[in-house]
Amino acid sequence: MAPKVVVFDLGKVLVDFDYGIAATNLAALSKMPAAEMQPMLEKSSLLVEFETGAMNRDQFFRRVCDATGFCGDQGEFNLLFADIFSAIQPMVDFHARLRKAGLPTYIFSNTNDLAVTHIRARFPFFSNFDGYIYSFEHGAMKPQRKIYETVERVTGKRGDEICYIDDRLENIETGKAMCWQTIWHKSPEETVATYQSLSAARAK
Repeated sequence: MAPKVVVFDLGKVLVDFDYGIAATNLAALSKMPAAEMQPMLEKSSLLVEFETGAMNRDQFFRRVCDATGFCGDQGEFNLLFADIFSAIQPMVDFHARLRKAGLPTYIFSNTNDLAVTHIRARFPFFSNFDGYIYSFEHGAMKPQRKIYETVERVTGKRGDEICYIDDRLENIETGKAMCWQTIWHKSPEETVATYQSLSAARAK
């Protein structure tokens, strides 16, 4: 069966990101050096809580201020924290071709409110999806099966009706367990070629 919907991960698939940018800019207004700031922003339990909806943006701001001594206001923090993204243009173009062909597309991302607000404001392509499944809105993160079941509910599709693209193998493995068609994203060229092969094979 040819895919009936294509589900895209966001970070490192459609947009690149670098928490080092945020760490450097926030450290300039903090007591914590950038080298310590980056792992706290990128890999700590604090970010997990934010990205699973256990705290809102105001609470996240206060927690970061307490931990780092950040002395700017919340507006400054929101911009410095979120302005870390750049479009991966070949994948944006690939998505545009799918849309032109009439194929429904969805975003499926472990992310947070600040990132989504910033990306939506900065990148016009981001508004051209049929739906969005965010970890912070559903209280679960990939690769937990619960949020994949949410994808099926939101899209109205299941199993091999779904083609799922993600750069993290552990996330792809859960998609495979759901019997989705999956593409482990390593480069735009490889992903586009793999999708074309899947579609051609399933169409026979």
